[in-house]
Order: sequence, then structure tokens, then C-alpha cells
Amino acid sequence: MNFKIFGAAVFVLATLLFNPGWAEEAPEVDRTSTGGAQTLEDIMARQAQMEVDETFRSENLGDPANAAPISDELGTLGGRSDADAWRGIRYNELDPSTQVRGPAVDVLIQDGGMSWYQLREGPVIAYGGGAILGFVLLLVVFYFVRGKIRIDGGPSGTKIERFKAIERFGHWLLAGSFVALALTGLITLMGRSFLIPVIGLEAFSTLAVGAKWIHNNISWAFMLGLVLTFCMWVVHNIPNKLDWQWLKAGGGIFTKSHPSAKKFNAGQKIVFWTVMILGFSVSLSGLSLLFPFQMPMFADTFGFMNSILGTNFPTALAPHEEMQLSNIWHSVVAFLMMVAIIAHIYIGTVGMEGAYDAMGNGQVDLEWARQHHDLWVDEVQAKQGKGESS
Repeated sequence: MNFKIFGAAVFVLATLLFNPGWAEEAPEVDRTSTGGAQTLEDIMARQAQMEVDETFRSENLGDPANAAPISDELGTLGGRSDADAWRGIRYNELDPSTQVRGPAVDVLIQDGGMSWYQLREGPVIAYGGGAILGFVLLLVVFYFVRGKIRIDGGPSGTKIERFKAIERFGHWLLAGSFVALALTGLITLMGRSFLIPVIGLEAFSTLAVGAKWIHNNISWAFMLGLVLTFCMWVVHNIPNKLDWQWLKAGGGIFTKSHPSAKKFNAGQKIVFWTVMILGFSVSLSGLSLLFPFQMPMFADTFGFMNSILGTNFPTALAPHEEMQLSNIWHSVVAFLMMVAIIAHIYIGTVGMEGAYDAMGNGQVDLEWARQHHDLWVDEVQAKQGKGESS
């Protein structure tokens, strides 16, 4: 399932970014009323990412032969207006220099900002927010239909250690930092649309500045938690034939059955690999955003995808386009992680009796452990028996 989620993220991003409109040619425009200058139709076609014949602009760069005398007020540009000069820069007909030094300063015009903004404020918020709300509603319905998964016969009263202190530390470091990142990320992404009308501009400004600071700094705790949990649990999350039997039985979630499992069952393995893969990906895009223009990722990634899949993703990307793609990818993957984590939180709290104790204090009821992780219980008790006999 983790590969399906990852594939869905790629599909959503590709579908949204590479709008079919780009492959459509804009209809021919009559520019006689503007003396050959661009019209509103030209502007709207470019914003719709259609293929526009730009020769009417790219060739309109001014003619030095028509320059007014140098002593005249209009002669200082040698026959070119400011608009002509900027058109020359846009179409690489002029070779300007700048005294400014820093990343991406050699890109004076990059017009992908409008499509990025429309994508960010439109589909990303609508689909991402809708997915979270829809999934929460689905879980509420499921809870009232299925109810809490109870311990058959009730708790035994005997405890067994499920997770050591270091394991619980790694889990809560990852979980706590992710919740903080999710909340501050939603404020940053959706705050202008949903919070400004409620709390006003000044209050939102303070909230947004604080959210940005928290988001940028808590991200390091998230990445540390990701590494810790991976190192501690990867050996227990390698798929095996037992997982298929667990999946075929639905994990006992939809029925009263209790399929056998070791320390982690197939459902937990799916959550583990989803968090690891998407967490690694969202961390990379986050680092790219934390260090602007220093970690371009998409040109090389698109080149690799083109060579493997035969696709035609663009590989010549301006530094600003790299940042825009990182921002969109960061949001899409974060939304997918939120949906996965909401499901995990549900099962670990209200969805299953006794599950929270595993990460609450590390001790779970022995009967709960036998019903959900019987093979793991056998392994633990076998080790304890060997220790006592020796």
C-alpha cells in the first residue's frame, strides 16, 4: 500500500503540474487593434499554459537605427525602451550583467509563479484539505459501525513489556514533531484563506511568523525521529509470507478473527514503510526549501524518470522552478502522511482497546498481546525461559 500512496503522489503532482493545456495551441489572436502588441487574450492563454506563438513579442526588441539623437530625452536607450530591453532579456536576445551576487541572480525573469500560486491556492488546498476531512468522517462512520476492537474475554491483568523506553522516545519524538509540523504547515498553507477572515491580518501575521519559526526548527526533530525509528524497527518490518495471511484476514479489524503476527503485523508494516518513504521524501523537499537554490532535486529526478518511463518531463529548470516544485511536492506528500497518521492514531487510541498502552508506558496486557501479536509473545517468553533456566 505504501507504493500505491507514493505512486498516487507522483500521479497527482504530474497531473497538476503538467496540465494538458500546455500541449494545446492558443487560438490565433487579432492584434491589429493594439498595433501588434499583446492583448488580454495573449495573457490569458499564457496563464492557461497553452502554447503561444511569441514571435510578435520576441522580435519586438526595438531598433537602434530608429534611435533619437543622444541629446534628446528619448535617445538615451539607443532606440530601445525599457519594455524592449526586458523582452530581450526574456527571449535571450540581450546579455545583461548584474552587480547583485547570490543564488539564482542570473535569472531575471521567471514567469512560473502564477501557475504555482494557482496550483498551491487551488487544487493543493482543495484536494488535500478534502482528503483529511473526508478520511476523518470515514473513520467516524467506521467507529460507529464496527465499534472499538475489544480484548476477547477482557484483560488478563498480567503485563508484558511491549516497547522499551528508547523505542517510546523515538516514537514520540517522531509523532510529536510531525503533529507540530502538520499544524504549522496547515497554518502556513491555508491561513490566508481561512484564518485572516476570522482573526484579522495583524493576529494572523503574528501567528504565521511563529508557525514558520516552529516549522523550520521542529523539522530537525522530525528527521532525527525518522532516523531513530528506522534504525530500531526496520529489522522487524521486513515483509514476509505471514503478512499476506494477516492481510487476507483483514487483520481482524473487520471481523472477530485474530491472525498471527510477530512484533509488527502487516498493517503496522504498511504504516512504517509509508512513514519512512514519505517522511524521507518530505524531508528532502523540506531541506530544499530551508536552503533555497542549494539543493535542486527535480531536474535530475525528471531526467531519471524520462529514461526509465519514457516520459517527457522538463529537465531544464530554473532555480525558481525547482523551489516551486519542492513546495508543491512538500505539500502533497505532507497531506498523504497526515491521512496515514490519522489512521494510525485512530487504531492506537479509540479504535482498539489496550493499544495505547504500548506507547503510553510500554506495558500491554498479556491477553491483548496474545490476540494481536501471538508469535511475538511466544518469542519473548521463550527468551525469558532461557534466561531463567541459565
